[in-house]
Amino acid sequence: MSLAVRIIPCLDVRGGRVVKGINFKDIVDAGDPAEAAKRYDAEGADEICMLDIDASFEERSTTIETVKSIASQVFIPFTVGGGIKSLKDIDMLLKSGADKVSINTSAILNPDLIVEASKEYGAQCIVLAIDAKQDGKIWNVYSHGGKNKTDLNAVEWAKKGQDLGAGEILMTSMDKDGTKSGFDNDLYAQLSKNLSIPVIASGGAGELYHLVDAVKLGKADALLAASIFHYEEISIKKVKQALQREGFEVRF
Repeated sequence: MSLAVRIIPCLDVRGGRVVKGINFKDIVDAGDPAEAAKRYDAEGADEICMLDIDASFEERSTTIETVKSIASQVFIPFTVGGGIKSLKDIDMLLKSGADKVSINTSAILNPDLIVEASKEYGAQCIVLAIDAKQDGKIWNVYSHGGKNKTDLNAVEWAKKGQDLGAGEILMTSMDKDGTKSGFDNDLYAQLSKNLSIPVIASGGAGELYHLVDAVKLGKADALLAASIFHYEEISIKKVKQALQREGFEVRF
């Protein structure tokens, strides 16, 4: 039985505010995180994701106050990422109201963290987040909020993450991020071919058909988007109705 496609609004947080950029640059303010989360919960989001976008680069942990304020407003699964370096960080976030954690830079620097976290809290709690940029026929992984290029191949790294114990992969196409030009479906199709865990597609949502195509062509299990929801360009309900019309299972 196929699982329902999940729609996940993403709150990129900087300095306690929701922000949005294009290709990880030109960041603008998009409101209060707790208010945004509450609205998305009411609008039928399946999950909420909050990423503290400067935490790794600034070498600090995620802002706990923001996590608590969002957790107090939502009744759906809530994923938090940004600056997670240790089991202690994960423990604190889960105790502050997060249901899952998203690990990116720290997993690259210390892959054992995925193994330990998965053993301690269960694979369902651990999301491996990957920021990738296309380079010829492959996609390179970037760390520290998209600032540092690594020599990792994104598809290979996702496979390794699965083997280490990650419960799902959150893949952001840096080429597509904030451009509203559609998802990188070639990347997602490669991932879904190589993985047995769910793939969350992120980066590029602009039109309703982009979201449908990410599931149809990219075989994504979940869709993560920010600006189209923040600025109320497309509603979560409309996305779900469009997916349902195409024969995909969704939760209303």
